[in-house]
Amino acid sequence: MFKAKYFKAINSKKQSDTQITAAQLHEKIQNSENLFLLDVRESFEFEYGNIPGSVLIPMNQVQQKLFELKADQEIVVICHHGIRSQMVANLLEHSGFSRVCNLIGGIDSWSQKVDGSVPRY
Repeated sequence: MFKAKYFKAINSKKQSDTQITAAQLHEKIQNSENLFLLDVRESFEFEYGNIPGSVLIPMNQVQQKLFELKADQEIVVICHHGIRSQMVANLLEHSGFSRVCNLIGGIDSWSQKVDGSVPRY
């Protein structure tokens, strides 16, 4: 779970300055841009459906695994609808990561607008 000081910092910001739509993310993937797709859902959600190439680090483990992320790489944070991913994007920005995007609408938007083979739930 997030420690209280980080939770306060996360909620003190309204949103990450950088948002990305499913279509924009799809274009970046098609262009082979160097992205780290960070999926912060729970493992059962990730197993149900995910964006190929994404890496699962559940939201409650992100803080302990910050050292596994590269601060200079563009990170796209993904969840179900974009709420949890926004909180994690804010945490990452607060922790010094400067190239962070939140996937607007999460995997649900990806499923509706890019890849209908990803099941909706």
